[in-house]
Amino acid sequence: MKLKFLFFAISFLASLPVFSQNTYVFLGSYNKDKEAESIQVFQLDTVNGKLIKITSAKNVINPSYLTVSPNGKYLYACTDTKTPNAGSVSSFAFNPENKSLTFLNKQSSGGENPVYVSVHKSGKWLVNANYTEGSVSVHPLLENGKIDSIAQNFQYKDGSVHKERQTRSHVHSAVFSPQNDYLFLPDLGADKIRRYQFDENQKQPLIETKNPFTKTDPEAGPRHFTFHPNQKFGYCIEEMAGSISVYQYDNGILTKIQRINTHPDTVTEGFESSDIHISPDGKFLYATNRGKENNIAIFAIDENGLLKNIGYQSTLGKHPRIFALDESGKFLIATNVVSGNVIVFKRNQKTGVLKKTGKEIKMENVSCVQIKSI
Repeated sequence: MKLKFLFFAISFLASLPVFSQNTYVFLGSYNKDKEAESIQVFQLDTVNGKLIKITSAKNVINPSYLTVSPNGKYLYACTDTKTPNAGSVSSFAFNPENKSLTFLNKQSSGGENPVYVSVHKSGKWLVNANYTEGSVSVHPLLENGKIDSIAQNFQYKDGSVHKERQTRSHVHSAVFSPQNDYLFLPDLGADKIRRYQFDENQKQPLIETKNPFTKTDPEAGPRHFTFHPNQKFGYCIEEMAGSISVYQYDNGILTKIQRINTHPDTVTEGFESSDIHISPDGKFLYATNRGKENNIAIFAIDENGLLKNIGYQSTLGKHPRIFALDESGKFLIATNVVSGNVIVFKRNQKTGVLKKTGKEIKMENVSCVQIKSI
């Protein structure tokens, strides 16, 4: 009898979700309804990929992009996105013990339509990119997680060759270098990756450089950027061209070594490439295609940094804007804005291939996902 009870107890415990890593998933959305849960937080079962909702936030307009502080205590969001004559960045305190997400404050983003926000590894600075007006803003962060008023704001006016989409600058992301001593700003409107030196100890940390940008191909539309874990290579996804440019990286300098399509040869127009991330082991790169394709392009990364396409995975929804990999590299989570669904994929760490796991989450206009182990 005792053995039977012990077997039953072990079986029951084995069936329960395992949260040993305390891994949390943060979702943002384009949702103008103040009564809607426009930010939702889930806990990730790191065995089977199941998402368990633990908290949410209301009274937030269009939190289109999120980032988590290095210590995991605070969540920062681009808010009032796609709102005429508006734009802000907001801070929230996250407490996993009592499962709460508490609004702290917000500040002007320094430009209309903020689309990307990053936090310096020191936890002392927040940087946001404003798409519509083509600008970048730097905010000090207080010890209590609140955002201080703008310390610096740079506006850009130059455009590029496309007569409709590149009449002026459209900064689409703000990415720190591996050592956090440079800041890179892919500018879709100007076909440039802008660059600043970053000194965390200065009151105005952005320092202009002798070579302020890297020029991309005409009508490329650089959007998001990521660095390889070995810190030797950088990868920029180009929305308008449907391509990825690969750069050798050395102390702030980008030198292009490859350009490769994110789409099959059968797709010849209407590109809407979006997000880009590399697996923690540095062996695979993933990139999303929206529009006609709605998939994730999968690339193997050679030791010399060059990419080789090995396949595609449907995101099982429409308009995959942002996706994220968890810190273990076991899972990839994609958000589909138009279809309003979130899909968890389990990643084969040997082949890079993705397979849907768990139950999809429904969230209207879901636009962003971030994953953090705390």
